[in-house]
Amino acid sequence: MTTTALTLEQAARTALDEVYDPELDEPITGLGFVRSLEAGPDGRLTVHLRLPTSFCSPNFAYLMASDAKDVLGRLPGVREVHVLLDDHHDSDMINRGLAADAGYVGTFGPEAQDSLDELRLTFRRKAHTAAMERALTRLLRDRPDLAETDLCHVVLADLPDAPATHALVRRRAALGLSTAPTAPALVDDHGAPYPAEQIPVRLRFARSVRISIDGNAHFCRGLLRTRYPDAAAGQAPRTPDTTRPRTPKGPTS
Repeated sequence: MTTTALTLEQAARTALDEVYDPELDEPITGLGFVRSLEAGPDGRLTVHLRLPTSFCSPNFAYLMASDAKDVLGRLPGVREVHVLLDDHHDSDMINRGLAADAGYVGTFGPEAQDSLDELRLTFRRKAHTAAMERALTRLLRDRPDLAETDLCHVVLADLPDAPATHALVRRRAALGLSTAPTAPALVDDHGAPYPAEQIPVRLRFARSVRISIDGNAHFCRGLLRTRYPDAAAGQAPRTPDTTRPRTPKGPTS
């Protein structure tokens, strides 16, 4: 492989870090979904993707493959991108649609009710809800003087300088929500803050969303390793769970 091709391959792998599984809210690179990536000296990229099962949702599969093609196509020096989905029951259809730049509706025809925009928005909102819970639970663990109802006064600047906070800011930006330091940290899908009396219920709901996402991600990683034993080497270690709810102190003797 030439130096130019090697540099392009490195850039391509970095670019694929931006492509997330919409349901699991993790990069496809860290999940092990990138089976192979080949860069040619002529600016041609060929990527093979794989999923935990052959029956993973076709719209999720198409969305990830399409996003991968988009981010790779924006790289300097790239002249041609081929993204191929392997071992899926709709591989042939998806691969033809990607090659023709047909879009989701053009690829699936009558089976596609509409574009993927609504689906993408739904899962971005879920990712934001989970990111909010991680960041705010971290704050509650660090600040035992705070009650859950006090979160109505917490703004982004009050959150610790930690990965959970950075992730929350990124997900707010993806939804077009305010990322100003003075913006309320706990908000609904449209950026409106919750009154204090609603916060315990909303936080429990957010926690259930986060647990569901984390559980699905753990399950899918295991399925991928079972289906492709070599996938373990390509999976990034998951961040340890530091977002467990604060344990109430029991009576002391």
